[in-house]
Amino acid sequence: MNISELKTIAGNLMAGDKGLLAMDESTATCNKRFEELGIPQTEEYRRKYRELIVTTPRLEECINGAILFDETIRQTTADGVRFIDILKEKGIIPGIKVDEGTIPMAGFPGEKLTEGLDGLSKRLAEYYKMGARFAKWCAVFTIGANTPSSTCIKANAYLLARYAALCQEAGLVPIVEPEVIMDGDHSLELCGEVTTEVLHAVFNALYQHKVDLGGMILKPNMILPGTQNSYQSNTEEIATATVNCFMRCVPASVPGVAFLSGGQPGVLASERLNMMHKKFDEAMPWALTFSFSRAIQQPALEYWRGKDENIEVAQQMLFHRAACNKAARRGDYTVEMEKASEKEWAHFD
Repeated sequence: MNISELKTIAGNLMAGDKGLLAMDESTATCNKRFEELGIPQTEEYRRKYRELIVTTPRLEECINGAILFDETIRQTTADGVRFIDILKEKGIIPGIKVDEGTIPMAGFPGEKLTEGLDGLSKRLAEYYKMGARFAKWCAVFTIGANTPSSTCIKANAYLLARYAALCQEAGLVPIVEPEVIMDGDHSLELCGEVTTEVLHAVFNALYQHKVDLGGMILKPNMILPGTQNSYQSNTEEIATATVNCFMRCVPASVPGVAFLSGGQPGVLASERLNMMHKKFDEAMPWALTFSFSRAIQQPALEYWRGKDENIEVAQQMLFHRAACNKAARRGDYTVEMEKASEKEWAHFD
């Protein structure tokens, strides 16, 4: 393990006013989204969609790193150029999702554990040789009447820590993703309490497993009320609750925090990130940015719908959402940015 090299990679991933693009949807998730839009659920159409993403003009102006899936890191353009090489040519650091999804936690109804530690060292070595320089592992926590339990939190924190330690040993920066999901009717305050407990457990496990915090990135949820809660907190309340939680829980030695979108609409995700920077930019000891999937991709996917003639406009839409989040990281995002793009694309409808 070369910790100096890991810190350099982590710093590059968090550099400037850019963020990360999560394009690591599993085959099942990708097919589900395709099915909803009438796109054939085949390997070739997944390849075509990912080619659309990685060849988007000027993407590198907004994105420092891209998280890939095992299928994606092995794919090429129609002309035979590896996606990973296109990203590297643009100066975008390639990363890889290495967890293998969740399974029910025995004895704990409604709770899940993340799989993927078996054989992970060999997989990490292969991905490193292919050109990946960081990895991602997600653990999910659901807020309910009796969940998440302390046992579930500790078990997933252990798995995240083992994954992170193996990544650093293999020369990859671990992105540690503990996600408290939005589903449910819980309040903003309860989400904050649960997220605090989860983050404390995760950083305790990382310390116990000798993970160097300077060579990792945290990818958490924002503090949000449940989607079924009758009171949906405003942008300032969410920004304040989120940053206050992280200031209590995330050590200053962590170089960066990169939010997952977790199903938030793209505009709302941008507004919330923007407010955090407007209110707290000077106070935060770590870089705060985005690592969004649907919040960047969804408009482009909905417009593309598997049709080659829609690629150019779909790429413009993808770049627009990435650019909005770049502006949000500076605290410069405005609703006018959305209105301008709507006018620009109106004649394509």
